[in-house]
Amino acid sequence: MNSKKKLLTVTFLGTGTSQGVPMIASKHPVCMSKNSKDKRLRSSVLISWDDKTIVIDCGPDFRQQMLRENVQEILAVLFTHEHSDHTAGIDDLRPYCYQIGAMPIYLNKRTLQSLEKRFEYIFSVENRYPGAPSVLPKIVNEVPFEVYNMPVTPLHVLHGNLPILGYKIQNFAYLTDVKTIPLETEKQLYNLEVLVINALRQEEHPTHFNLDEALALVDRVQPKRTYFTHISHKLGFHDEVEKKLPANVYLAFDGLKIEI
Repeated sequence: MNSKKKLLTVTFLGTGTSQGVPMIASKHPVCMSKNSKDKRLRSSVLISWDDKTIVIDCGPDFRQQMLRENVQEILAVLFTHEHSDHTAGIDDLRPYCYQIGAMPIYLNKRTLQSLEKRFEYIFSVENRYPGAPSVLPKIVNEVPFEVYNMPVTPLHVLHGNLPILGYKIQNFAYLTDVKTIPLETEKQLYNLEVLVINALRQEEHPTHFNLDEALALVDRVQPKRTYFTHISHKLGFHDEVEKKLPANVYLAFDGLKIEI
């Protein structure tokens, strides 16, 4: 694999949990906030290097995110798992497919099987809708792979009892919807420049890290910088929570760009 380090630019397309912030019909104080950093679309990141641009996950806000960031080209999608807040925007890949043809999508076998059922009109050989996006599935297992010559290491974690994927690219790791990290995966998180990890809320949750669990992971693996994502309104106001975080630990927000 190509070992030469590239400058990565990571854009947080969305930093919210499955229902986004504000949540529909909620009068929670955070949902009523006027601060733009308290308004969170569903979680996803855009990663660019040289002239290449990919995304991790494309949820139901994908179209809005692409328009907001004026993204002119995407060359691949990496999926973490099959839940709707991470996959429901797959149909909006169409404009990018018009540019490049079949869009490479990287995902585990179970996620592909789920998408084949839910988006049968995209994946069906016999009944494929002619206006559907064209995708080229590439199964991710235990083995590192390359996306346009960029080495990518799959990170195997658990979302409750559901095995899902995170991804490590150079010294950057992106993990969302995590509740349990096996020891072998945790070892791959040492010496990171940037770790992105979910921190859903203050209270414990059966399938996601809460704030204390996310901070405990940071303490164990000691990345140079950490950004929390997949945040619900129950975590609290962005500015108030961030003031209480340790040095070099931040709340991500929609539209944030970082370089690695």
